[in-house]
Amino acid sequence: MTTVYDFEARTIDGRAAPLSDYRGRVLLIVNTASACGFTPQFAGLESLYKRFADQGLTVLGFPSNQFGGQDPGSNEEIGAFCTRNYGVSFPMMEKIEVKGSGAAPLYQWLVDQKPGLLGKSIKWNFTKFLVGRDGRVLKRYAPMDKPESLARDIEAALAAS
Repeated sequence: MTTVYDFEARTIDGRAAPLSDYRGRVLLIVNTASACGFTPQFAGLESLYKRFADQGLTVLGFPSNQFGGQDPGSNEEIGAFCTRNYGVSFPMMEKIEVKGSGAAPLYQWLVDQKPGLLGKSIKWNFTKFLVGRDGRVLKRYAPMDKPESLARDIEAALAAS
């Protein structure tokens, strides 16, 4: 059975990042953008990360420029923006495609596991997937779901063995 740990990403500074490095942790995987109406959610994501990291949560941000061209910058520019404007300390990955034929294998798997209103696709920036410690997708959240509204689900996932 495939789990999130079977995938690899690259960090925003280009290093290999096997998701198996996060085995046993709860993951919140989010496709992000720097110039979107939902961009202020970076603050809420960082807050969740700081609040729950010691208990086993990791937030993973995946920039994408597929929705309205709202993340046109380079990986370096995106990383600097997130740090400068929102104090992001959770892992940011390199810019990827999250929908369509060029979607990263991780995102093909995520939408297959938890289809949304549009089926097996990503609707917009800041779609969120909560992954349990076993590497399986627990829940999917819409872009308009504010990070703070996920706290109860994160607590439940952290408490599960």
